[in-house]
Amino acid sequence: MDENDLKNLGGVEPPEYSLEKNRRIFKRSLIVFAFIFFVFGAFFLGRDIGKNSAIIEDQGEINIPLDRSVIENNLPPENLDVDFSLFWKVWDLVKEKHIEKANLNAQELVYGAIRGMLKATGDPYTSFFDPKESKSFNEELEGSFEGIGAELGIKDDILTVIAPLEDSPAQRAGLRAGDKILKVGDRIVADMTIDEAVEIIRGKSGTEVKLTILQVGAEETREVTILRGKIEIKSIKLEFKEDDIAYVKLTKFGETTSEEFDQTVNQIISKNAKGIILDLRNNPGGLLDQSVEIASRMIPRGKTVVTEEDSMGRKEDLRTIGGDKLSALPTVVLINEGSASASEILAGALRDNQGITLIGKKSFGKGSVQELKTLPGGSSVKITVAKWLTPNGDYIMDKGINPDIEVDLTLDDFNNNRDPQFDRAVEVLKEKIK
Repeated sequence: MDENDLKNLGGVEPPEYSLEKNRRIFKRSLIVFAFIFFVFGAFFLGRDIGKNSAIIEDQGEINIPLDRSVIENNLPPENLDVDFSLFWKVWDLVKEKHIEKANLNAQELVYGAIRGMLKATGDPYTSFFDPKESKSFNEELEGSFEGIGAELGIKDDILTVIAPLEDSPAQRAGLRAGDKILKVGDRIVADMTIDEAVEIIRGKSGTEVKLTILQVGAEETREVTILRGKIEIKSIKLEFKEDDIAYVKLTKFGETTSEEFDQTVNQIISKNAKGIILDLRNNPGGLLDQSVEIASRMIPRGKTVVTEEDSMGRKEDLRTIGGDKLSALPTVVLINEGSASASEILAGALRDNQGITLIGKKSFGKGSVQELKTLPGGSSVKITVAKWLTPNGDYIMDKGINPDIEVDLTLDDFNNNRDPQFDRAVEVLKEKIK
């Protein structure tokens, strides 16, 4: 995705605008949290504070010895409140005095300055990706990568498992949404950013990583050794249950999720399903435009899916764009602590527009929007540009979405393959079908 795809949205169009135009308008990514297998924290140095004179090839790695590096410094902006000369003074001191100056890579120092600047924003969702990290990030969006297959976030200032992916090494090792990660190997992660923790947890397929976790419902920590693997993510799983109920498990919002959902819709219609259970549990989110596309298949045209609010307090509604085929079918939605971002948007839109019942546990509460900008040399930066509200005007950042019917799924249920949340959804849906 390029800058044109991710530019700020314009005014609200009437419902009759074209699908193609909307695809351009909605091509802003809502990247959710730090994916354990691809997201690395890094931080951006402002455009006017200087550039290294070496040319960085796309996706390439260049070692620029600090003692041979040359900085081209533009004139600083006229801002008497900021003394950026401090940066250059420290740079020169490191270049002159550091004992390992002959081995330091100037480009890596610039990346470190980027990390420091973005860390100072206090926003864990604003991140920089160097060329290698950008490549991994794009591979994740395409649905194939290496790692343990879990997504991380910060909850109550603690590194937390947002969602283990379906049939991933993390899930097979018993990780669950809400588990707290306290150590990676022998390293305590309390003072690490998401991205720093991700960097030491991810790794090549076939290697092991040891995590010390405090599991949901447990009083003592335990160690979990996970064998990393190659992760293949399919966005959608469809099963037909008894009484002509279509069970749709939506695991992420990737580049091709809406296309997969369209195929799923056709199967549901061809099988004459009488109702739908949409399972958004442990779905950490993904691309905003994909959640709008899917909502458009389940909600009539022109309805608000989500409202964005920018730094100036200006609000803009993103609306369904047509293609509704499922709004007449009785539907219930499953959510839990691992439902985040784009999945919360879809759940909120279905509840507020269609009165659809939400069942399970309160969702994670990730209510901000990020834009991804491509930078020179193959790097990129992800910046929080807005927060979002449900169609009824509810902010969900840190609060989450409360289900209409709360149902626990205990550790004992999990260990014995019981799913009382799904069972309750079947009961509610059967009542709606009657």
